[in-house]
Amino acid sequence: AAKALSVDLTGAKTLSLIVEDADNGIDCDHADWADAVIELAPGAKRRPETVSAPTAPDPVIAMNSGKQPCINPPYVTGATPGHAFLFRIPTTGERPITFSAKNLPDGVTLDATTGILSGSLKKDGETKVRITAKNAHGEYESTLTIVGGRHKLALTPPMGWNSWNVWGTSIDDAKVRAAADWMVRSGLADCGYQYINIDDGWEADRDRLGRILTNEKFPDMKALADYVHSKGLKLGIYSGPGPKTCAGYEASYQHELLDAQSYAAWGIDYLKYDWCSYGEIAKDGSLAELRKPYEIMQEALDSVDRDIVYSLCQYGMGNVSEWGADVGGNLWRTTGDITDTWQSLASIGFGQAGLEQYAGPGHWNDPDMLVVGQVGWGPTLHPTRLSKHEQVTHITLWSLLASPLLIGCDMTQLDDFTHALLANPEVVGVNQDPLGRQASRVWREDRLEIWARPLADGSTAVGLFNRGRKAHEIRVDWKLLKRSGPQNVRDLWRRENA
Repeated sequence: AAKALSVDLTGAKTLSLIVEDADNGIDCDHADWADAVIELAPGAKRRPETVSAPTAPDPVIAMNSGKQPCINPPYVTGATPGHAFLFRIPTTGERPITFSAKNLPDGVTLDATTGILSGSLKKDGETKVRITAKNAHGEYESTLTIVGGRHKLALTPPMGWNSWNVWGTSIDDAKVRAAADWMVRSGLADCGYQYINIDDGWEADRDRLGRILTNEKFPDMKALADYVHSKGLKLGIYSGPGPKTCAGYEASYQHELLDAQSYAAWGIDYLKYDWCSYGEIAKDGSLAELRKPYEIMQEALDSVDRDIVYSLCQYGMGNVSEWGADVGGNLWRTTGDITDTWQSLASIGFGQAGLEQYAGPGHWNDPDMLVVGQVGWGPTLHPTRLSKHEQVTHITLWSLLASPLLIGCDMTQLDDFTHALLANPEVVGVNQDPLGRQASRVWREDRLEIWARPLADGSTAVGLFNRGRKAHEIRVDWKLLKRSGPQNVRDLWRRENA
């Protein structure tokens, strides 16, 4: 409800309306001036003026990875024996690069020129594969762990691209192919990004057998999947458990098995399953009703002979973090949709505190897609409204949170700064750490926060955040990190030791 306020402004130089998160589970807390009046002293010659907040100097971040080969994360991947296996070894450095591997599992082969592993695992189990990448400037060795078994997908948070935040329902076959092309051409595929995900807008009606059809914008989904796979990348698709999707297209209600079979036949690798119109079907808001549609689709996905990462999208209802893994989800949205504003970013990102206990290999909290670069949710695009410092906060926080890193911009218009944000192997390495521990907030004072997560090598990734409007110094007490004595510290964004 509106509150009446009267403030003595005598001597004030700046008047600001600052709206902060109330930490009550509601995203994007909002307030407005309502009938605001500023009374001036008699005879005042100067009038109040609206001004923009002062801008800070651009953040300093490393911009390139050099010419020598470097094998980047993820360093672990999983698949079901008997299903198609595909993994592009993410390797930066000047091309051409020649790849070799020792101890490949039976059924998997390596293309020495492209670095693409493909085939089909023959049995369950964990295999340590020693991979070497060599070019004119040197060579690099690394170990890739391949895990065979049922439900061994998304052992690190999915990385890739999704069409919604950039194209909305204007997505089409050509735009998806362009995203795949530029994922490789930009070098982001060499940094671990592998999924090319089509969101809403591809669906048509059903044929006489009840099978889902694609609309005129997607003339041949199987051919599109083959094209994406030829680059060592994977293709994702979108549907929902209700009769219609959020944008009003045909969804999967009462056709779950048929749709899963179509996805498998096309070569789909990832499904985002969005609640949308299922609210018209659910009897009530009970936990059983919230779980039901996702259990049905999981049974359908389990019945087909293809590995499909399962992304639940129902905005955090019913504390989905507590049961998303139980219904087969590899990841689950925890909030409503993100937008390219600080209010949205901060509310969603910092609102993940307390959810860390539910994340781990194969199951991740999902605070939504990235909003850097050229975005727009439709045919007309614009540069993200986030400042450069806010963008650094965005990628830093999402990496600490072990969140999926799904790019939501036009891949053909990547600028140097956006590329550097997305391609930093040390920051991405925190996100893809195989231990899979999501960061927790270990300290907060006013608008200052410290978040930390343990890493597989025994080190700790730490994020220092100032959510206020003024510069502050933050000091980290080693006791907060359960450490003592001298410690080596590295600035991951600058890629230099502190």
